[in-house]
Amino acid sequence: MQDGQRTTGTVTGRALRVLEAFTSAHPVLCLTDISRYSGLPLTTTHRLVKELTCWGALEREESGGYRIGLRLWETAALAPRGLGLRELALPYLADLNQFTRENVQLAVREDLSVVYVERLAGRGAVPVLTRVGGRFSLPPTGVGLVLLAHAPAAMQEQVLSQPLTRYTEKTLCSPAQVRRVLAEVRQTGVAVSDRQITMDSMSVAAPVYGPGGGVVAAVSIVAHADTAHAHVLIPPVQVAARGISRALGAPLPSVGVQAPHGAEPAQSSPPSTSPQLSSATADPPTEVSGD
Repeated sequence: MQDGQRTTGTVTGRALRVLEAFTSAHPVLCLTDISRYSGLPLTTTHRLVKELTCWGALEREESGGYRIGLRLWETAALAPRGLGLRELALPYLADLNQFTRENVQLAVREDLSVVYVERLAGRGAVPVLTRVGGRFSLPPTGVGLVLLAHAPAAMQEQVLSQPLTRYTEKTLCSPAQVRRVLAEVRQTGVAVSDRQITMDSMSVAAPVYGPGGGVVAAVSIVAHADTAHAHVLIPPVQVAARGISRALGAPLPSVGVQAPHGAEPAQSSPPSTSPQLSSATADPPTEVSGD
């Protein structure tokens, strides 16, 4: 895009380009950097940055650099799929985190990406690449497989028509393979992503349903691939997903729990450290299949 083209568009569009210049890799930027990353002339950048700083969308540091401001976070907190969902889900995520001592995540789908709404780290748990507010591609992640499996067919095809990134030697990069996995997720009500992003991690995820009965989010556990067992993690993650769904007012018909193809059957329940999850696991969690 030429410089002349970059200066066209509305004032709002240019202001959004300024905000988009900030990333997790570059959280603090000087005016010159903002101008370069946004593709806007320095004079335009200076004017917009001044206005955004006065409003509170940006904050200036003592060093002279700029970062995203607190007022923008306050505005974002009004998004029902952001902090509103997080506040309802947090008690169930905390129970799941305490029960498993593993990483616990809550995510939603935004267009062709996963957006993480919450993440609770487990002490001694496997390191993860995700962060709250961060985005990731859908197919390789447990939460992404759940959200993609319940997305409209046209959206699925749009994702699978693009080149699939290979993160490890085990990452599924064949659209036909991913389609089979998505069908299995819809049938079993759970997704298992084994060493798809890093060779030391495995994710088990389940869908969260909204008042209309559709999937609005996904909850997952991320654990060490060498020591975790999917059949042990499936029941508690489904119980947590059911609890969040109930908190959202979702109708939950009662059907049996099904393990995904290839997962070992559960021989015994994992040790309980959470009374809520313990009592819920004693009564098999509900699995809800979506279209």
